Amino acid sequence: MAAARTLSSSWSTFVSVPRTAVATVLVVATFATPVTLAPPVATAHPLAFTDTTIVLRADGTFQADLIVDLDALALGASPNADDAELVAALAALTPTEFTQQLDGLRVLFQRRVRFRFDGTPAPFEVTFPDHGTPAATESAIPTLLGLTARLTGVVPLGATELEFFASRSFSDVNLTIRDEARGLTTQALVEGGARSDPFTLAGPVEPRSPWSSGGTYLRLGFLHIVPRGPDHILFVLGLFLLGSQLRPLLWQVTAFTLAHAITLSLAVFGMVSLPPAVVEPLIALSIVYVAVENLLTSRLTPWRPMVVFGFGLLHGLGFAVVLRELGLPEQERLFGLVTFNVGIELGQLVVIAAALTAVGWCRRREWYRRRIVVPGSIVIAAAGLFWAVERLGA
Repeated sequence: MAAARTLSSSWSTFVSVPRTAVATVLVVATFATPVTLAPPVATAHPLAFTDTTIVLRADGTFQADLIVDLDALALGASPNADDAELVAALAALTPTEFTQQLDGLRVLFQRRVRFRFDGTPAPFEVTFPDHGTPAATESAIPTLLGLTARLTGVVPLGATELEFFASRSFSDVNLTIRDEARGLTTQALVEGGARSDPFTLAGPVEPRSPWSSGGTYLRLGFLHIVPRGPDHILFVLGLFLLGSQLRPLLWQVTAFTLAHAITLSLAVFGMVSLPPAVVEPLIALSIVYVAVENLLTSRLTPWRPMVVFGFGLLHGLGFAVVLRELGLPEQERLFGLVTFNVGIELGQLVVIAAALTAVGWCRRREWYRRRIVVPGSIVIAAAGLFWAVERLGA
């Protein structure tokens, strides 16, 4: 009953807040923006990367398979669009219209993907081998064209190196190049819109330097928080809102950081695993819990750091999904894990710094809780509840 009275009091305080309070507008806008940008998870292909495998064959040809949401690309729709609706839209086309869509899709790949041999683009043909096969028709998530675009061409005689490029129309490229004649394979992560490092076609392949690969994973970890992790952003902001002192924030962030570092490491080394269908709804519920507790108390409770530690274990499993999808090469696993984790921490620090910049000046003001903490926590709780319901229905 006491908790209910506290929550009722917090709500009454919130509704009495002047709508013109500049600080409230700034903070609520900061919280609401990630929610509006958050992608649907229930019926979209969860493609964090454009997995691309280039095979250089002994007969002098090359084949590249790009894993992308072809239905969305064909219709010019967002990759986060409802896949059943995309299938229905493609199925409703006349044969002539469907052929035109396929031709347009082939042109899209030919314009936005490049294979450069010694700096010169090579022509290639585009096919969609999943179309009409069980890979598309029996997919767990609806698709008409499937997810594989196959690009084939001829390696120019005498070529000494290959570079790959995909425009920003595609997500970051998880690139694998396999040279069948020499029995060589290399893997790299290439930012969307960037050109890959040259792959030599003669002689030994120089391994990537640790600093080059480390920079890649550092950037990936940072981007997984800002701007691609709205749920993680709101969780950190929920921690930030409890109390006006720095000490509660430091205790919570330390507990959260230690916890997610533990499960991230264990998951990458294959020692622990939970399916995303379990982890993602629980992450959303952790956001709800932190926000609701902010409404019930203004001080750090003895159990809050322990609860945050437990939630950090869940968030670490969420972070691990990215590295598992990427498939860290054995020789880069430890260094990649460390730099990815550092990137996550930098992202969290940026979120806290942004919050301090927005409202740090008023954290000790008498009205800070009723004008900032209460409305901000209500927005965070609503977003977390929305995600929880959505993810449970996935």
